[in-house]
Amino acid sequence: MSTHLEEKEEKIERLLESLAEESSKEIPVVVEGKKDVETLRALNVDGKIITLKAGGKSFLNVLSDLEKLRVQEVILLLDFDRRGKEATKRLKLSLENMGVTPNLAFWLELFGLVGKEVKDVEGLIKYMETLKRKIGRSTT
Repeated sequence: MSTHLEEKEEKIERLLESLAEESSKEIPVVVEGKKDVETLRALNVDGKIITLKAGGKSFLNVLSDLEKLRVQEVILLLDFDRRGKEATKRLKLSLENMGVTPNLAFWLELFGLVGKEVKDVEGLIKYMETLKRKIGRSTT
């Protein structure tokens, strides 16, 4: 069983490294809230991260901010719960209407790996710590 967990941990870590790499190429990442930003920063994602629900901004304000960035692609990494799925769908359609490519690859792969066990982006660190503990690796 630990082999399966080790493979899962490795896939998640590779995915997060790839996310950090894409983010460093000036591709903004959209998350739901401040804790999601803190989590991604702790996971070495250093690029532009935009929150959907922070600072009293409306959905339209966020779209306007994204439009001002004049980017061709935006990575969507909202939560994995019902509301996160709905917001992802809505944001995807809005971005497509603006001529911006919504990148759902990271969200889809992460959801496939942790969707039943993690409901939000901020839960990733705790999940990774638990996974390492189950495998028998130190989390320090």
